[in-house]
Amino acid sequence: MPSTVFLDTNILLYDPDAIFHFGEQDVVIPIEVLEEVEDVKHDPSETGRNSRRTAVLMDELRTRGSLGKGVQLDKGGTLRVLCDSPGSRGDLPAVCRGGGAVPSILRAALRMIRENESAAPLIVTKNVNLRLKADALGIAASDYDVDCAPGIEEYLGWHEVEADPALVAHLREGLSIRLPDLDVHPNEYVFVRDRRDAKSARIGRVAANGLDVVPLLDSCRTICGIRGLNVQQTYTIDALLAEDVPLVTLAGKAGTGKTLLAMAAGLRQVFADDRYQGVVVFRPTIAVGRDLGYLPGDLGEKMRPWMQPVYDALQFIRHHDRRQPLRTLPNDVMNCEEISIEPLTYIRGRSIPNQFIIIDEAQNLTPLEVKTAITRVGAGSKVVVTGDPEQIDNPYIDRHSNGLTALMDRFRESVLSAHVTLVKGERSELAETAANLL
Repeated sequence: MPSTVFLDTNILLYDPDAIFHFGEQDVVIPIEVLEEVEDVKHDPSETGRNSRRTAVLMDELRTRGSLGKGVQLDKGGTLRVLCDSPGSRGDLPAVCRGGGAVPSILRAALRMIRENESAAPLIVTKNVNLRLKADALGIAASDYDVDCAPGIEEYLGWHEVEADPALVAHLREGLSIRLPDLDVHPNEYVFVRDRRDAKSARIGRVAANGLDVVPLLDSCRTICGIRGLNVQQTYTIDALLAEDVPLVTLAGKAGTGKTLLAMAAGLRQVFADDRYQGVVVFRPTIAVGRDLGYLPGDLGEKMRPWMQPVYDALQFIRHHDRRQPLRTLPNDVMNCEEISIEPLTYIRGRSIPNQFIIIDEAQNLTPLEVKTAITRVGAGSKVVVTGDPEQIDNPYIDRHSNGLTALMDRFRESVLSAHVTLVKGERSELAETAANLL
């Protein structure tokens, strides 16, 4: 185990409390890292809050002694802020000679190794390029894995199994069954195929006891004119309409129907079932170019580019609903006060009761941001969290440490939640081919 850990800027902006998570190891933060952390302190997002939180923590630790000499941490290690020594950089590789956090981290770690061959410093960073550079210089480097969810990539929320004809017959008759050889959690779905007749199969949901598989008797439900086009969408519809499941997480690539089915289920339960007072859709505003402040118009006009996928889904649902003999939605559904589409930025401090809440594109949120959002859910509300862990635009998280993945992992054994990973795209043949090939 390394005795010294160097922390990169992105670690502190992801989790300011990371400095306390290395036990008896000594934590070193180059002063250039603190400068980069300070550069984003005015950002209104969670990144800005983490920047300010880092400054507060460092100021509190300063009362224990000199940060330059090192202060004692609660678990036995020390924290030291490293100011670059005035020594020559000419004897160092070119990648270590520049300014900024990355060269300073590499420079300090390499000098430590040269001064003490038995030293084995570790650079902890979410910057893949920094890890590659460190490896080329013979310096150990790793990702920050405190919030990583091991094995979560294989977690689908559903299973396909073969069983004796008698068990399949029990499901067909509406009776629950047990599959002792199958490791399942509450509210997971099971596709049970007759091992003697592959065409004979039934689907069920695992009961709250985590043992019984209860058959889904109505597996062809239509919501606002939308029906499931594959078995994963059938699972999704059941989870979205289940009154005893207040939290649903949906993962899958583009075009699998996550947002569309969530919107349709919410509208159905507001306008037809009268189960909720409204549908509230939250979406993070991770900008590829300019942020909200540079877009013209009021908040609604500023939000339009980020919320357009939700409006597209709403338009699609309205089109299908109008073709039904018994319509679910009102004529003015696009402007109904029961539908609210908002930026996730303003959810902190709110309490949202009796609403069908959708948090879209949650793969771009940190675990703390997802926690903040879920804890806003009031009595009588249901929350649906959707996203694709393979499409992350936030530079401070990855597919293992994002908020959606963390939520899936922490709630996988809870009776309050259900998860479905949608595999097959249904947007169009072209979209599905592009998702697979590009």
